[in-house]
Amino acid sequence: MSNVLLTEQADGVRVLTLNRPGSRNALSGDLISALHAALVELDTDDTVRAAVLTGADPAFCAGVDLKEAARDGAKYFGRFRTEDCIGQAALARKPLIGAVNGATFTGGLELALGCDFLIASERAVFADTHARVGVLPGGGLTARLPPLVGPAWARRMSMTGEVVDATLAERIGLVTEVVPHERLRARALELAAAAAEVPPRDMLGLKEIYAGGTEAVFGPALAVEHRVSRAHRTDFDELDGRRSAVMARNREQLDGERHDG
Repeated sequence: MSNVLLTEQADGVRVLTLNRPGSRNALSGDLISALHAALVELDTDDTVRAAVLTGADPAFCAGVDLKEAARDGAKYFGRFRTEDCIGQAALARKPLIGAVNGATFTGGLELALGCDFLIASERAVFADTHARVGVLPGGGLTARLPPLVGPAWARRMSMTGEVVDATLAERIGLVTEVVPHERLRARALELAAAAAEVPPRDMLGLKEIYAGGTEAVFGPALAVEHRVSRAHRTDFDELDGRRSAVMARNREQLDGERHDG
């Protein structure tokens, strides 16, 4: 289990790296457990002052492991009730910076949105394909995405499933900065180190202020998302086929953008 999540630390900054590159760092059961435990530990380990969340190339996170979901059905999704790694990212009481190194789709996008802010490699791409694979958002996407990019862009991403590249993501406010791919880790560590310089007591208060303010804004939206997504009936027999169709569509869109460029 430990190999699916790499952990390293220096000078008060802990780096968590999703490590299932062959599956685009999709959230397998083992990774869900490992990431949830690691995020909980951030708040209990006094040696950690700030953290960076990233993925092993070529992706940040593809979200739900649809192969496991198709195999295990409701049991797979039930895991998020007891080990909600996506929700735990948003609950972190220490600065959590998302270093988006590649594809960030669906549940992976929800995970990224739980970070305090995001910086992106020029290779990063984002998409919300929940509806296209027959699953509704349940990790806070419909609550957290609109305040960042605006209601229209949030609905556009969710309703079309189109891929948003790093340049556009920065323009609409999804990420705060885009850097050359080889500079991503160093830049994320620079920002985390700056946050780590703030005394823990002051940072804890700052995080509490931001958390309280955002909860007041999107708390009701989050409650609606949880209610509707839990009532939604997913056809598990169709998951793998719809996943393949979405992946083919994403590849076609990305290939078209490269050709246009």
